[in-house]
Amino acid sequence: MNASIEADAKWLAVAIDLATANVEAGGGPFGAVIVGAGELVSTGQNRVTHDIDPTAHAEVMAIRAACRQVGNHSLAGYTLYSSCEPCPLCLSATLWARIDRIVFAADRHDAAVGGFDDRAFYELFDKPRHEWDVPVQQHRLDQAFLPFLTWLGNSDRVQY
Repeated sequence: MNASIEADAKWLAVAIDLATANVEAGGGPFGAVIVGAGELVSTGQNRVTHDIDPTAHAEVMAIRAACRQVGNHSLAGYTLYSSCEPCPLCLSATLWARIDRIVFAADRHDAAVGGFDDRAFYELFDKPRHEWDVPVQQHRLDQAFLPFLTWLGNSDRVQY
């Protein structure tokens, strides 16, 4: 087994252990770790019901902790290991964090069998918005661009 495959297996096992321990503690079956230069930077467990926060997914929790740990909103150069395929929320958070690589164990089909049907969200994003059950509408005001204009005029802004 090559070093990369061994490292992936090691960190995925940690994520799976975190997910299993979280279930045993009354939480959801998801765990994640972020690794940089072969070292553990952060961990995350699903805290949705514990924190009463629908965004407190394991991957998001790991990203938040890693950003605090490294002191930057960018996690370029890091890898996210997750016990399960990231849902669209977590995938988006990972992309915004500029994480270089995502490795997961179970997939969205396993999650569906376990009672977490993320497939519905993946399928929703494939539909035109006018076909969604939840209306997503623009109501453009004259000053709609003002926050961006202010942003562009701020010479001290931190680029994303």
